[in-house]
Parts: sequence; C-alpha cells; structure tokens
Amino acid sequence: MSEAPLFRSLDLGPITLPNRIAVAPMCQYMANDGCASVWHTQLMSLAMSGAGLVMIEATAVSRRGRITHGCLGLYSDAGEDALGFVLEQARRVALPGTEFGIQLSHAGRKGSAHRPWETPGGSLSSGDAWKTLAPSEIEHRLGWALPQAASEEDLDQIADDFRDATQRAARLGIKVVEIHVAHGYLLHQFHSPLSNLREDAWGGDTERRMAFPLRIARIVRDAAGDIAVGARITGSDWAEDGLTIVDATTLATRLRAIGINYACVTSSGIPVTNPTIANVEDHHPSLAEAVRRGSGITTRAVGMITSPQQANDIIASGQADQVAVGRAFLDDPRWGWHAAFDLGVEISYPAPYAWAAPGEWSGLMRRKA
Repeated sequence: MSEAPLFRSLDLGPITLPNRIAVAPMCQYMANDGCASVWHTQLMSLAMSGAGLVMIEATAVSRRGRITHGCLGLYSDAGEDALGFVLEQARRVALPGTEFGIQLSHAGRKGSAHRPWETPGGSLSSGDAWKTLAPSEIEHRLGWALPQAASEEDLDQIADDFRDATQRAARLGIKVVEIHVAHGYLLHQFHSPLSNLREDAWGGDTERRMAFPLRIARIVRDAAGDIAVGARITGSDWAEDGLTIVDATTLATRLRAIGINYACVTSSGIPVTNPTIANVEDHHPSLAEAVRRGSGITTRAVGMITSPQQANDIIASGQADQVAVGRAFLDDPRWGWHAAFDLGVEISYPAPYAWAAPGEWSGLMRRKA
C-alpha cells in the first residue's frame, strides 16, 4: 500500500508523531470546578481513533480564566489528579505512537458565561458569576458583562498561572502544550487592535500588542522542559481594523524565534459587525500556508476539515504540516481508521475491534447487499 502524505510521520519539536492527524481541542463543558469527570473518559475512544496526536480541550489555567463553570482546568491538585486518571486509562488503549497534548487558555472577557446549550446564553448574571479580565474595558458582545482592565498584578498572576499549568501538564506526561492565542480569548484580546485599547507597554502598536502573548509563550516554553510547545493563533479578525495575515506571520516568526515548535492557524473570535468575508473556515488552509511560508514555523490547519481526501490534499499541497479534525471525530470516533482505508494505508487496530476494521467490515456489508 502507498504512503499517503497524511500518514507520514511528523517531527514536532522533541517528539515524532506517527501521522499528520490531530484531534482538535474541543470544549466539552462537563468538568466540575475544573476537574475532569466521567464524561472525559471519552479520551479512551479518541486515543484509538487513528489520530497521531489527541489534543485535550481548551483547559483553563485558573478558575477566573474559565469560560463557564463546566470548563476543564489545570489549576489545582484535584484537577491534576482527575486528568491524570483519565489520561492513564486513555494510554492503556491508545494506538502505537499516539501522543496527548493540551491546550492552555484564559478566557478573559469571554468568561463567566453560560454553557452554549443553556438558556439564556451570554454572561452569567446570578450569584455564581465572576468579574472577568481583559486588556481594556470592552464587553465581548452587546449585553455581556463589562470586564475589568487587567492590572500589572493581574498580568503577573496570569503569567504565574500559565507556568503552573504547564508544569502540571509536564508532570502528567503530556507531550504537547498549546497556548491559546485565538478565538477571542484573553491572549487574542491582547493581540487584536479591536479589543486592546491600552496605552501602556501591553497595547498600542503591533509590537506592544504582541508583548503579553509573547511573555506567556516564553514562560510556557521555559516551564515545559523537553516537550513540544505550540500556539493556536489568529490568521485574521476579518475586520477592516483587525488582525491580518501579516500580523499572524509576524507573531509566528517571533514565536519560532523563542522556541515555539508550531502554530495552529485559525481565525475570528473577536465579534465584528460586518466581517470582510463569509465562510471563514474555508480559508483556514490558505492562512496556514501563508504563515508557514512567511515564518518557516511548522503549521497546522484547522476548521471544517471533514474528509480524508481533503485532509490529505492539504498536506500534499504544502498548505500545512498537520491538520486538526474536530467535529468529524465527534461524528465518527474512528475517522482515522476510515481515512487510512480510503487512502490505502495500513494502521494498527485494537485486537477486539480488528474484525470490524474498515476493509473487512465494508467488504462484509457489500457481500450482504
């Protein structure tokens, strides 16, 4: 069988992944004060999905940094222990070579919110709400709670929180730590001119708006030790006065210079009234390609990558070095198996499932038909 580009190994900093498929970090909103619950044992399923890298959902570095009360966190001993238990079970069933990563995040002004399926949506308004932090006192959306502009003391604490969470991740044997600088969360809020109106060292021109995300990147890189560190960055705010691909490439270049191993390139997250483009996720592979060519950093494409051929074409064309697949894995936890079959690649299967491997099963169903 031929080796499809999607199934070539990938060196990511100090680790080597068996293929170019990553399970995207997807918020589940099912934790208890940051602690993983029984729901999170689904990592066992994703561990044998065929993806070379399984990214754990966006994980808050502090209670105040959560989006909702249900967000996973890595800010307490109890949270570290709970996630450690889930990871231990997942590693027992993982396919050979599969590694686990975690995305560390602070929600900033996007926090203290209802879970997406709850009504009403938006900011919490009851006694279980908390005061959010942001670069500037600008609400996330109309009707959301006004955040507090972060002080120097707040920024020092956030830096300490990222360091602590990274050290906890390293103790758990996690091999990839990803810093969330996108999707409208705190570090994206600092980077974007739409949300950062500060006039101090942390806001103003491009250099100062990058300063706090880069400070966090240095801290995480130092704390991570001998594990891979990446960043999810914003390729564009899709707004006239927002971040552009030039900003993304500049940030990626700076990240690479301080030892960050890859950039996952996405877009949007800062609400805008009249976005400059529709169907933004269709453009993510081209954004990843521009960052890859402009900065030289290893890149990952993400967003509505649904079919194996689409994913393989992104890698084969040089648009990205890796793809992150999210919703398609929720729909089909064996997406990696089916991708291998469709692209003519042999991969391992857990022994109890081998009789249902895609080739055998699809052949059986065709014979019955």
